[in-house]
Amino acid sequence: MNDFTELAEGFELPVVTKHFTRAQLVAYANASGDQNPIHQDEVVAKSVGLPDVIAHGMLTMGAAIQVVTDWIGDPTAIIEYSVRMTRPVVVPDTADGVEVTFGGKIGAINSDGTIRVDLTAIFAEQSVLGQARALVRLPK
Repeated sequence: MNDFTELAEGFELPVVTKHFTRAQLVAYANASGDQNPIHQDEVVAKSVGLPDVIAHGMLTMGAAIQVVTDWIGDPTAIIEYSVRMTRPVVVPDTADGVEVTFGGKIGAINSDGTIRVDLTAIFAEQSVLGQARALVRLPK
């Protein structure tokens, strides 16, 4: 358990790095039921103007919140979570896939015992999420 008594706005949470591969996209599609072919079929993805197959937005969103759950140690402490998808995570057909780096920092400490964590997701040196924010209740 972390010591949350010394928190201040701007405090940075530990970074989480994830690798996304085509195999993981297929597994996520099967688990989530999102079988949209832009997440698995390069021909379809390119036919709709994408550069290649892209990761599911909800997969990227789920990976981003792991920054908070790993740090806080309790996924039930998350009260609200929202993001705006701003760029796709393009996943080529390679064994290594792609790397996405997720981070977060405290954007606000509220008088009701909650904090706002502002999250980032960086892929190919660009942000892929906008206004990614989690409202978290700190443990007592």
